[in-house]
Amino acid sequence: MSVREMRRFRRDPLAYIEDRARRSPAEVFRLPWGAWCVRDTELALTVLHDPVFHTGVSTFFGDMLPSRPAQIALGRAVRNVMRAHLPVYRQCLAEAVAGLGPVSQWPDAGPSLVYRCTADALLHPDAPTALRQLMAKAVAGGLTARQRYMWQRARVEMLRPGLLASITEHVRNRRAEGSGAGEPRDVLDAVVGACPEGTTDRTVTDLYVLLFQSIVGNIGYAVAWSLLLACLHHPPGPPWPWATESLVREAGRHRPFVWMVGRPVPHALEFGGQSFAPGTILSVSPYLLHHDTRRWDRPELFRPERWNEPGGQGPYLPFSTGPFTCAGAAVAHSLITEAVTALAQDAHLTISGGDARPLVSGSVHPRPFVLRRTHKPPRHPTLMKGGE
Repeated sequence: MSVREMRRFRRDPLAYIEDRARRSPAEVFRLPWGAWCVRDTELALTVLHDPVFHTGVSTFFGDMLPSRPAQIALGRAVRNVMRAHLPVYRQCLAEAVAGLGPVSQWPDAGPSLVYRCTADALLHPDAPTALRQLMAKAVAGGLTARQRYMWQRARVEMLRPGLLASITEHVRNRRAEGSGAGEPRDVLDAVVGACPEGTTDRTVTDLYVLLFQSIVGNIGYAVAWSLLLACLHHPPGPPWPWATESLVREAGRHRPFVWMVGRPVPHALEFGGQSFAPGTILSVSPYLLHHDTRRWDRPELFRPERWNEPGGQGPYLPFSTGPFTCAGAAVAHSLITEAVTALAQDAHLTISGGDARPLVSGSVHPRPFVLRRTHKPPRHPTLMKGGE
């Protein structure tokens, strides 16, 4: 990518991709970094469900697990742990939200809030105190997502070796004790129990950290997007004219955290009249699908009310779709919705410093903004979840 193109991309990554898709005469267009992206929505959905294209394993886990059944087993085990933790998470949110204070710095506050309320599900309280402290420090240091600036990435890399060594030692101890054989106490037990025999301690650690980052980072930044977009499009703040369920869904449509889903072509294939050699990266952009004017009514607008309009929705895949749909999609949506509900409960929210242009560094992050939360006595019905 040229310096000029890079500047355009950094200024507004999503608008840049939209422009390239709009100018492409073909159904599949070349991305500046060499991969290909499907422009046409119907073709994109075909690609996402194509059994040949999805031969083999999900690239999310890389080569850390030997088969797709092993990946599915791990995803379901972790999902079940997080689902069982939902009541505790819900109870913890009120105290965690109060701990943010009247002024908080976002989007970093999102992962911190989510981690505080999921810490015991991620790592059981019986785990060594020093390890739990390292985990909290890693979240505060930015481990949950690839950071944009070099100094931020350097800070994370300074934390990583000690954290990985501590987790690996703890994995070794848990396996020696037989942890993971029964009902998992936390996500680490779920990973230990779901990994096939012969998986190394370090691989278990790497899988655990990958899932830890996905849970805390993806959900935390999705909460940040929901708050930012709601406050930008309804400045007086709560009570908003939308159910929380609709607000969270619309934020996931308007600014999907995973904006590009790509994987290597496993065999020589043809899509949209374009031939692809094995190993070529072919991508589908949930963002482009969520903004297709043929499938969505005024997709450029943030309109949570669209989720109550009959036939007002197009293809929606913030957690992907097809064979590699995220196993924890429903649980993640619940975690996001509960956090937004708690933050808006009996409070007046205002923001400063934010706009809807994202920062893209592997995933889509909101630009920094300040959230001011002023407590007020409830004079209106509390913010509703969908259907309540």
